[in-house]
Amino acid sequence: MDQARSTISKIFNGEPRSYTRFNLTQNMEGENSQVEMKLSSDMDEEAVGGNGVGEHHNHVRDPYAVHKPAGRTPRNLCFMVFASLLILIIGYLIGYLAHRRQEIAPRCAASSVPMEESITGTIVETGAAPLMDWSDVKSLLQGKLSDSLFETTFTEFASDSHQAGSDGDDILGNKVLKRFKAKGMQTWKDEHFVKLVAPGSEPNRVTYKGSDLGSLSGYLAYSKTGSAQGAVLHGNYGEVDDLNKLQDKNIALDGRVLLVKAGKIGFAEKVANAAKLNASAVLIYPDPADYTRVGGSTQLYGHVHLGSGDPYTPGFPSFNHTQFPPTQSSGLPTIVAQTITTDMASKITSNLGGHNAPSGWEHVGKLGADSDMVTVVVNNVLADKKITNVFGVIKGFVDPDRYVVLGAQRDAWGPGFASSTVGTSVLVELARAISDMVGNDGFRPRRSIVFASWSAGEYGSVGATEWLEGYLSSLNMKAFSYINLDRVVSGLKKPKASASPLMYGLIQSTLNEVRSRPGRSSPLPLQNFHNPLRLNDPIYPFITFSGIPSVSFRFTSGFEYPYFGTLQDTRARLDAATSNQVAPMAVLAARFAGHMALRLVHDHLLRLDVDRYNAEIRSHVVTINRKVQSLMRMQPQLLPNVLTVRWLMSASGSYSRASRSLSSDIMNSDLEDVEMCRSINDRIMRVERDFLSPYVSPREAPFRHILVGSGSHTLKGLSDHLDALEKSNPGADVDLFRNQFALATWTIQGCANTLAGDIWSMDNLI
Repeated sequence: MDQARSTISKIFNGEPRSYTRFNLTQNMEGENSQVEMKLSSDMDEEAVGGNGVGEHHNHVRDPYAVHKPAGRTPRNLCFMVFASLLILIIGYLIGYLAHRRQEIAPRCAASSVPMEESITGTIVETGAAPLMDWSDVKSLLQGKLSDSLFETTFTEFASDSHQAGSDGDDILGNKVLKRFKAKGMQTWKDEHFVKLVAPGSEPNRVTYKGSDLGSLSGYLAYSKTGSAQGAVLHGNYGEVDDLNKLQDKNIALDGRVLLVKAGKIGFAEKVANAAKLNASAVLIYPDPADYTRVGGSTQLYGHVHLGSGDPYTPGFPSFNHTQFPPTQSSGLPTIVAQTITTDMASKITSNLGGHNAPSGWEHVGKLGADSDMVTVVVNNVLADKKITNVFGVIKGFVDPDRYVVLGAQRDAWGPGFASSTVGTSVLVELARAISDMVGNDGFRPRRSIVFASWSAGEYGSVGATEWLEGYLSSLNMKAFSYINLDRVVSGLKKPKASASPLMYGLIQSTLNEVRSRPGRSSPLPLQNFHNPLRLNDPIYPFITFSGIPSVSFRFTSGFEYPYFGTLQDTRARLDAATSNQVAPMAVLAARFAGHMALRLVHDHLLRLDVDRYNAEIRSHVVTINRKVQSLMRMQPQLLPNVLTVRWLMSASGSYSRASRSLSSDIMNSDLEDVEMCRSINDRIMRVERDFLSPYVSPREAPFRHILVGSGSHTLKGLSDHLDALEKSNPGADVDLFRNQFALATWTIQGCANTLAGDIWSMDNLI
């Protein structure tokens, strides 16, 4: 290089007035390098220390801006051209070698970074992480999960007593923490002080016609305490349709004690439905037709809070010394409720008089007469308990501040083998397997994976909900998915899943990958595996309160596992339900959850399908439009002509166009561009959150999601309000409906605007 510069100097009368240097401009995302030639003064030469390779510049000067000196000869011009070509070749070779070193260096650095460094929060890579082939990722995970390892973990985490807030619960939590630490994961605990319920010093009692039905150890947490008396009335499963059939028979529920079967809907929904119709109390029992293997004396346990989390700190977290005035959730029942055994229920049902049961009510004879008097006494007490959530994290290598959460409840009413032990075992085994993949096998997740062990799940996802309430702003736009591991194994025959529509496609593709069943030649069936999302589902607060796309799944035998919520949920009974295939089924469940989690942190784009909500929105819009048109024909005075569904339809169309626009942007984007990829993923992540109505209070209406949440602000709430208007229900209000209608419309439009991206890309026709 120096010899070339000397030649140039001689050409220009021996005076080194200037030299030509080359600048290599490299795109960090791997684009081709550009070589820039420009003239520099002696001052520039000093600044670069005489190197022929300069710094990166954002602007390009004219490389040919050289003033031709006077008196040049053809020979001098030939020398100048030759020297320029020589410098160009040398500079190109230097630039090429520098480019290759920069291209290779990040990958080598990433592969040599210890796990501890990534856990501390250091972003170990500035570009896109080198992708391991997805088939290799699947093979690695499968090779690290085995029946024998799960058997060892079952033995470690099985416990006869680990009720929320107890010593047994804390012992299991410390075992989980120890497992996480053993794999080098960053760990932490999250403590909450909550109000849980326990039986009082005086037992709960139920009498029928003055006769005590027997000893009660089972109870329903958060029931109203005290006593209630009334004539018993059978209400089948206590669903809204069941109670409507009673009203169709002109049977009033006012002051009656409603007797209902367990199943189909949660205990809290049964009690809430009865309270709306002014029943005085609710008794819940296991029907032998549904609980075929449960004995006649089996006691049931559960809760009746129509919500999740600590009902005495609604909408805010139960941290220690939280200085809030005394308050309580609107979801707490206003009537007493108690579970009874099958034998106790038969003493009542076999002696009932009154009307015959409506058609279709199986195993129900008479409904009950006014003389069939029942007294219910509930003496439960509230107790302040400290509960602990336990966490571990595997940090991502490109977007460590974006994470998927895998969680499982740790507590149970009794042994809780199917309800908590299996889920906790799947959680810690996945943490071990994925940690080994990262530490030993070179797997580099783009995003982080958080493993969470929750407490107080049996009381209504208390631990998980308190965490969501405590860190709602921190989780916003960071936690992009939640995978629940509770009750994942209860049988052999078929998979069931409830989820955000955004995750339907991921569930389907994952099931296609893990369809093989232990000991079976036929694969798992994939038909009708979606279950509707219900309020008692552990993922409900994640979707409807926090706007985090979530999935809850389980492998069943085609019927409900009868031992949930009892003290008989043991390993022996789960063995019987799975033909002694508990460990292989746990491996299958771990593969299913692991594949979803790894896919979400492996791919450039999040596997969340925003198009799925198009059908959900359109379905609601069609229903509302049909009911509005019907009401305007039948009772035009209620809804004046100024009310139109046009704007709701327009908002639905805006969302549809925005989702298509996103698909187009993805097709036309360079996904190796880290910032572009992150921008697209941010648009995808906002969808679930933006369906949370911003117009209602999280304290008064915590489940704000307008499509799958609950309350008058939802699209289903609008549809129900139209039904109430048509029936001239006293609670119906036209002005309130119109207000809710407008706010729901703007919520959908707001989601469409965000999905569209930049403000100039929005399609706002309203």
